[in-house]
Amino acid sequence: MIRKAVLPVAGLGTRCLPASKAIPKEMITIVDRPVIQYVVDEAVAAGIRDIVLVTHTSKSAIENHFDKHFELEATLEAKGKQELLEELRHIVPDDVNIISIRQPEPLGLGHAVLCARPVIGDDEPFAVLLPDVLVDDDGLAQNDLAGMIAAFEATGRSQLMVEEVPWERVDKYGIVAPEGDIPAAGESAPLAGVVEKPAREAAPSNLAVIGRYVLPGRIFALLAETPPGAGDEIQLTDAIESLRSAEGVDAWRMRGQTFDCGHQLGYLEATLAYGRRHPGFGAGFRELLARYARTE
Repeated sequence: MIRKAVLPVAGLGTRCLPASKAIPKEMITIVDRPVIQYVVDEAVAAGIRDIVLVTHTSKSAIENHFDKHFELEATLEAKGKQELLEELRHIVPDDVNIISIRQPEPLGLGHAVLCARPVIGDDEPFAVLLPDVLVDDDGLAQNDLAGMIAAFEATGRSQLMVEEVPWERVDKYGIVAPEGDIPAAGESAPLAGVVEKPAREAAPSNLAVIGRYVLPGRIFALLAETPPGAGDEIQLTDAIESLRSAEGVDAWRMRGQTFDCGHQLGYLEATLAYGRRHPGFGAGFRELLARYARTE
């Protein structure tokens, strides 16, 4: 069972400025909790128990969010705010570990993942979740990350999560080239490669890589040997291509929905989706939406 996940959170969040100037972009809230908590919840729901945050000196707010806050808890207890106290005490389950490791230089996603090598080790498979993307599993019996992990355990092959995007937008994404037929939702299929931001007429499919990976520990040795690529950074996709050439990599076609929370409109869309069904605020939020819709 895969029990470890790497969350690269060291980026400066320039796409979210000015909101991310003083706080990490991962701490911007969707309804009543920061986006990073949704990503951690996704990992925990898939069976992950060790969350490795690859972080930066400016991101201590993320670590603090998952740490115990004794003074705040004591104040809530003294005021009898038991429900809120219990919520704070169970931000993550007791059997989940939050582990932080620093990325000393911004040398790319591949380098960020490589920074987790001392914690993960070379012999254990793990997941990678990019916190820019929320994967909404509402209505699914099992979330897509759990499906990817099951596919990895069944085949031994690395998995990249992909979703179908409009053909007119394929030039905005890394697009996978399946070896054969495009996999059905909830299934995986071998890849012939990944094309970065292809023109519409050159795109091998309309399945885009969306920031979830299940990888073997041996990816670290490949990352350590990967030279800087695009942007003069160590690219995770370059190491995955080396892995694909050696042993094959599969694309897992997701069933849920994604929200790009590296962009302001993505945050707004996620707030609409999660807010409408929130157990405490959903009814009131739907009334607000209806009210504003009538005034347009």
